[in-house]
Amino acid sequence: MLLTILVCTLVSCLIMLFVWVWAKAIQNAGVVDIFWSFNFSFIAIVLCLMATGYWERKLLICAMILIWSMRLGIYLLIRVGSHLQVEEGRYKKLREEWAPKPDRKFFYFFQMQALSNIYLAIPFFLIAFNPKPQLSVLEYAGVVVWAISILGEGIADGQLKKFKSNPANKGRVCNAGLWNYSRHPNYFFESMIWVGYFMVSLNADCGWIGILSPITILLLLFRVTGIPMTEEQSIRSKGDLYKEYQRTTSVFVPWFKKK
Repeated sequence: MLLTILVCTLVSCLIMLFVWVWAKAIQNAGVVDIFWSFNFSFIAIVLCLMATGYWERKLLICAMILIWSMRLGIYLLIRVGSHLQVEEGRYKKLREEWAPKPDRKFFYFFQMQALSNIYLAIPFFLIAFNPKPQLSVLEYAGVVVWAISILGEGIADGQLKKFKSNPANKGRVCNAGLWNYSRHPNYFFESMIWVGYFMVSLNADCGWIGILSPITILLLLFRVTGIPMTEEQSIRSKGDLYKEYQRTTSVFVPWFKKK
């Protein structure tokens, strides 16, 4: 397993090195999000080639990783790639905070993103190297949670994209569909995807270690680059409209409106 982890680490860091060079050239650090997602696809390929666990389980987890990684990566590629000349607000803020040498700090930031790929892949390694020749009920339940969450995240992303594509909605707050019940339904379903991975990992020896991934995702969403930065940017761009949205709408778990 150690050799596989080392290969995945090398691949992820090299990819982020090339992405950093590109981001520096176009002065848009937002492309890191695209390749953070795609890095998991490369990890899945390495696991498929090198992992020695039960073949059915190995193929299952690699397929799950690829489907999730490619869906999210392609969505971000379309969203970010269509506006390469405009850097996302949160990265503009980092560029200002890290002046006068933001590119150097972005280099370390990109490499940390690569290492986060490996850290978050802990349940993937446990699953792909699990030799037990039978899938458990808990593993099947994890796949169901994962599949529902993939669908939910895709619906939320699609609703937001449709809302933003309408010029009449410029400057307005998206409250269509799932966004009427949660300010961040995409983040909610993203976290549940990782819960699904954790559930599948529990059948492996030391599988409980896989809990680190969903916990870390939740910490990132609530404390670092997810909800705080997104909401700060929304308040800056939409002002009182977004503050009212905050007052009436659940921050994370889809729930009924407050009056």
